[in-house]
Amino acid sequence: MTTIEWEDDLLLGHPAVDAMHEEFVTVARAAQLASDEDLPALYVPLLAHLRRHFESEDRMMVETEFPPRQCHMDEHAAVLKSALEVEAELTMGNVALCRDLIAELVNWFPKHSQHLDSALVHWVNKSRLGGKPVIIKRNISSLKSEALPMSGSGG
Repeated sequence: MTTIEWEDDLLLGHPAVDAMHEEFVTVARAAQLASDEDLPALYVPLLAHLRRHFESEDRMMVETEFPPRQCHMDEHAAVLKSALEVEAELTMGNVALCRDLIAELVNWFPKHSQHLDSALVHWVNKSRLGGKPVIIKRNISSLKSEALPMSGSGG
């Protein structure tokens, strides 16, 4: 299982969207790492986040008249429907199904973000500001490797 982590590659250049996406990573990661006993309690904030997240983006699409909004909104609705169905199963003790959904969300999110959400952010920024967002991304993995001492460097 790959545990989701926030990284600069997830930045899209819209502060509200980026903050919502970072929050998704936080609550999804907590649910991924939860024990079976703690999972039901940690699924509650994940589900609440999905509702707020999708409502926020859906509202943004409607307000800015984003042309392909229906496809994007339909995807949000389908994901939320699945999450609500899993919530019902989880209350009956089906932890495995919940873990499967969380794994699917973690796999789905980067692709959804980089394709559908980035198109929305591009549209909003171009409509409001006249251009694409400028995003400065740090290469965190290279920074980490630079901080590590090299073996055999002699000093």
